[in-house]
Amino acid sequence: MRILLDECVPRKLDRELAPHFVTTVPKQGLSGKRDELLLGVSETDFDVFVTVDRNLIFEQNLRKLRTAVVVLHAASNRLAAVRLLVPELLQTLGHIQKGQVLHVPKSAIP
Repeated sequence: MRILLDECVPRKLDRELAPHFVTTVPKQGLSGKRDELLLGVSETDFDVFVTVDRNLIFEQNLRKLRTAVVVLHAASNRLAAVRLLVPELLQTLGHIQKGQVLHVPKSAIP
């Protein structure tokens, strides 16, 4: 699975998501770009877009996306906090389908 980590997600999280191919918004040269552009890139080049931006689901029309989106609900966006969600994130990645928007942990669904 090809995963794009939003720039608000700690870059080092990519190491935690093996065996998936994971890259980051900064590595793609997209730092500071608007969410619409990031989601467009994600649609064409990636299977999943991972973010900690909880407002994304309210600010963007995600219903028409051909990529999946995972919103991480951690206490902060620091690696130590996000790392706690890795087991559930990996489980979610195992069954997510294109076009779905899922929340990790599942109990955080708004």
